[in-house]
Amino acid sequence: EIPHYYLSRDLDVGSLESWLAERNAQRPIAERTLPAACLVRAVALAAARHRELNGFWIGDHFEPAESVNVAMAISLRRGGLVTPQIEHADERSLDEVMTALGELVSAARTGNLKASWMTGATITVTHLGDTGADLVHGVISPPQVALVGFGRSRPRPWAIDDSIVVRPVVTAT
Repeated sequence: EIPHYYLSRDLDVGSLESWLAERNAQRPIAERTLPAACLVRAVALAAARHRELNGFWIGDHFEPAESVNVAMAISLRRGGLVTPQIEHADERSLDEVMTALGELVSAARTGNLKASWMTGATITVTHLGDTGADLVHGVISPPQVALVGFGRSRPRPWAIDDSIVVRPVVTAT
């Protein structure tokens, strides 16, 4: 009933990984930022800029959402998947997104998710990089109109100006 098409793009994440390593080296382990938090924040900012991907398909038309509420696909240790949301993710700092993401993962894996976290998401992110997957084609959760999937970072040849170098690359779908 819902037409699907998939787009993918390879992204050089070398600058992000270097910046994260530098940032995290100066922080206690409990305050370090995971790449997933950066990806959620990037999707939130992109959805705020490109409103046609942030909203709902209702009946026969698109209804843009007022806020950007990013759901994060979280696998459960005994199997299954949940997609709780970070409300107003585009308005949160990276540290706030990381804190919210940590709370969601902990609550999901201990069975303590709040009902309010499970409804109202306007776009979903799935990140399977830590499982070793190179890319993911996720399933969009109606009435949402978009899901962004990220695979693992891996070294790949990359053209910069007139040179070929090896850079860490993530495939986004």
